Amino acid sequence: MEPRTDLWLENLRDERDGAALYEGLARIERDPRRKESFRQLALGERRHAEIWARKLRDAGIEVPAVQPSRRTRLLLWMARRLGTSAILPMVIKTETTDADKYARQGGRTAAALAAEEKDHRARLTQMTEPGPPAGPRRVIATRENWHRSGRGGAVRAAIFGMNDGIVSNLSLVLGVAGAGVGERGLVLTGIAGLLAGASSMAVGEYTSVASQRDLLARQIELERREIAEAPDEERAELALILEQKGLSTEQATRAAAEIMKNSEHALDTLVREELGLDPDDLGAPATAAISSFLMFAIGALVPLVPFLFLAGLPAVATSAASAVLVLAVVGAFIGVLAGTSPWRSGARMVLLALIAAAVTFGLGRLLGSVVS
Repeated sequence: MEPRTDLWLENLRDERDGAALYEGLARIERDPRRKESFRQLALGERRHAEIWARKLRDAGIEVPAVQPSRRTRLLLWMARRLGTSAILPMVIKTETTDADKYARQGGRTAAALAAEEKDHRARLTQMTEPGPPAGPRRVIATRENWHRSGRGGAVRAAIFGMNDGIVSNLSLVLGVAGAGVGERGLVLTGIAGLLAGASSMAVGEYTSVASQRDLLARQIELERREIAEAPDEERAELALILEQKGLSTEQATRAAAEIMKNSEHALDTLVREELGLDPDDLGAPATAAISSFLMFAIGALVPLVPFLFLAGLPAVATSAASAVLVLAVVGAFIGVLAGTSPWRSGARMVLLALIAAAVTFGLGRLLGSVVS
């Protein structure tokens, strides 16, 4: 069998990149315990990298120098400004990807490293939510938390809130410009669009999160009452759920009995498994509303500002160019965080925005002519 040197080289790059990330986080982190955790994780990644470097040298391949990737540099830039906690969900996602990658590669070395990457993920999960050691459910809940209301989820919400503001106000302003409205009317329309859109986003987000929070809280309370009033029935339900997940009847019954010994553990498990809810993720309505308002407003300002200083076609062109530039940067930013091509991500976002703006501008011209 031919040595898998190309795969070993890829593994080497990934491990050295991870080491550079953790070393950077250790320099940024102020909490001594978290700083030491990052240092230990960096040492683990360096040790993993040396395994692949040794394999490459044994195969007669020169081990290249590896510089930190754009994604790592961007994550460290964010950590310096937002704190290390803000980027931990994205780092946990990377550890999950690495563990899955090694599991697919097969072999004793890869299997051992896959287990260690899972341990890294568990340690990072523990850092995101201090408390008892992280179990499998908490690890899963944390690794899939792009949609959650924590700081990691807030990064994503901020990005897409800004994107909505840019695209909607660019389309609105260009649509009105296409209809032949004067500069004063354009500015007033843009301001109105900013305030209306941001307010609508905030009200909608507040209502959505508050309603969801009330509903989830009520379902959790009902489940708590059922555990207290009918524990045998709940234990049987939990055993059935575990059995459906692949445990034998005996294993499921024994596991359900152990879980039910602690009412809070039983509640957490039943809420997640029976109701499909995360009791730690009920959301904060006010925070969601304020964040949505501010990020939409910032995005909506981008296509509006040129009309404060220019008029006519130059204002339209500058507005579109400003929006395209910011959208390209935001799109590339998303691509880097997602580990995909920043060029493709940025181009896709710009293309969709230009299509929306072109449609509204064309409709504005058509309606303006009809009205005239």
